[in-house]
Amino acid sequence: MPETIEAKLFSCNQSRELAEKIAEHYGSKLGNVITSTYSDGEFQPSFEESVRGARVFIIGSTNPGADHLMELLLMLDAAKRASARHITAVMPYFGWARQDRKDKPRVPIAAKMIASILETAGATRIITMDLHADQIQGFFEKPVDHLYASTVFLPYLNKLNLDNLTIASPDMGGSKRAYAYSKALESDVVICYKQRAKANVISHMELIGDVNGKNVVLVDDMVDTAGTLTKAADIMMERGALSVRAICTHPVLSGNAYERIEKSKLQELIVTDSIPLKQKCEKIKVVSCAELFADVMRSVQENKSISSKFVM
Repeated sequence: MPETIEAKLFSCNQSRELAEKIAEHYGSKLGNVITSTYSDGEFQPSFEESVRGARVFIIGSTNPGADHLMELLLMLDAAKRASARHITAVMPYFGWARQDRKDKPRVPIAAKMIASILETAGATRIITMDLHADQIQGFFEKPVDHLYASTVFLPYLNKLNLDNLTIASPDMGGSKRAYAYSKALESDVVICYKQRAKANVISHMELIGDVNGKNVVLVDDMVDTAGTLTKAADIMMERGALSVRAICTHPVLSGNAYERIEKSKLQELIVTDSIPLKQKCEKIKVVSCAELFADVMRSVQENKSISSKFVM
């Protein structure tokens, strides 16, 4: 009879609310971790229970600032040094993923560096969702379970019962994701072509496709300043769209993003709770990914297949 390894769930501070939901769906309670903070800002997490021989799940998104990543790394190292048998980093949002290649000379490939650091710190498995670039999975030497938020978004979209539905990608890089959604929803696809003057600043945008008389849903992996989404929504409404919504997995929402969304022609923005919202916004609808992560974590613990979770 195979040996049963105890599973223990722990949370980083930045993902506490989501981690509590995951633990509830998993049918467990979060383990006890306390964090001591020095006067200069240095901090030290401490597991207040034994993890020796256990399968440890550490839940924490690594959205900037750097303290979020540092906390996850310190907890991984603590679990390794406390003799946990398996250590899974559950990262609903994998931060720094936009730096997945050298797009100009003398810049880092931060996503690769962070993958290496996570493994050095002690991670023996990674569970994450909607990476900015799929190839980041190849930066790891350990198993990566790359989940798709379409698992939670598609049921929401189906409930809307939108006529003349068209899926849109806000840029060329997201066309693969848009086509996957359109296939699942049996809808048309349009693509936005944009040029940037610099990071987070769009100099030019064109629409490829017809949105006249259509209910449009923009699909993206993250929303940062919301400049791309709101500009795309404006163009689509000008071209005769009946409505424009957006679904974005990770609500980074920096700068004046909330104000832009409130003033935009977007009917609603649907996001997951991979990153906690900084403030309330009437146009933002949050769909929880907690059950998805709990189901996958349980399957990992029980050595069962998770292929049914890969909707696209």
